[in-house]
Amino acid sequence: MADAVDTLVFIPAWNEEENLPAVLDELAAGLPGVDLLVVDDGSIDGTARVAREHGAEVLSFGENRGLPIGVAAGYEHAAGKGYAYCGRVDADGQHPVAELARLLDRVRSGECDVAVGSRFVSGDGYEPDRYQPSPVRVVGTSLLRQGMRHVLGRPFADATSGMYAVNAKAMPILAEPYSTGAPEVEGLLRLRDAGLAVEEVPVHMRERASGESKLAGKKALLLVLTVVGTLFAYRRLRHR
Repeated sequence: MADAVDTLVFIPAWNEEENLPAVLDELAAGLPGVDLLVVDDGSIDGTARVAREHGAEVLSFGENRGLPIGVAAGYEHAAGKGYAYCGRVDADGQHPVAELARLLDRVRSGECDVAVGSRFVSGDGYEPDRYQPSPVRVVGTSLLRQGMRHVLGRPFADATSGMYAVNAKAMPILAEPYSTGAPEVEGLLRLRDAGLAVEEVPVHMRERASGESKLAGKKALLLVLTVVGTLFAYRRLRHR
């Protein structure tokens, strides 16, 4: 990487040809001088092509390997290339670049090692209840919050958020392979064990720009139930 570039923003993507151009253009305009990486998870559409056309480096898998592997690969790339800071956003257009910039500012200032964008916490002018999830997500989110409180020993309102900013200390921790379908939750547990400072920061998020979510309805609830089970298993192992 160029000497002047200390920050990488990566985007895990699977068949996001329609949404990626706007996401990448917004990042390039709002965070000039930041390097962009698209982790193409075996897409069968033009995801890799449009990513390159819009100025991003592309790391492509030969087949669909799942979000946990894509997330780990993004952080591994950032750590291996020696970046001081790394951001992550989703490919579906939900994460405004201005909010990611706020998270990066928190990390650069030394306020925390990791800043996580949250739809559910308030403060700094962000009103509570600004995001109204579906009934299925309400149940899943409630279960996940209870599990996170028990295992982390602190409240965490949006544990599956995909909007992150981290420093170099956090990158190798988040680059390790994940064993469940929720890398964000596993990552928070690892960061806690490593003693790093994690801040949950209120942000605005948008609706998905187009297409259908890869995780919705019963699949979303099943994932949350699986993760909650993993959280309690993790807690039992730590207390043996």
